[in-house]
Amino acid sequence: MLRTRSVAAAAAAAAAGLLLLPSPAQAAGSVHVYKIYYDSPGSDTRSNTSLNGEYVQIRNTTSAAVSLKGWTVTDASNHKYTFGTFTLGKGKTVTIRTGRGTNTSATLYQGRGAYVWNNDRDTATLRTSSGRWVDNCSYNSTRVDYKMC
Repeated sequence: MLRTRSVAAAAAAAAAGLLLLPSPAQAAGSVHVYKIYYDSPGSDTRSNTSLNGEYVQIRNTTSAAVSLKGWTVTDASNHKYTFGTFTLGKGKTVTIRTGRGTNTSATLYQGRGAYVWNNDRDTATLRTSSGRWVDNCSYNSTRVDYKMC
């Protein structure tokens, strides 16, 4: 009987430990901020072309597609982009441009008439639909126009 309890206790402990391990998709990679192009080329004229010259990219390096519905990307001033119904395929990257345009599987548009990303320093933060922090990327430079995260 003692041996049965020990085996049962060991099995319960092992099962509890398994719950703490990452899922196979998490173990294979992550969904993260990949790049911020924060200083669009040319003069800041607020034209749609200029607004779309700044963007943030989100990359999925997991081995499975990930639904981003309700996920958010914010900057340090709390400008927020919320994903609608959108699935980011395994190994894919999506570009979120500031201005207007037609959404595709590779490019989404915020539809804004003003810039989001500061030209000198800012932070992009990615969160799930429940508000759980996933990733962030910061930059502090006017010497380059983008940051690889």
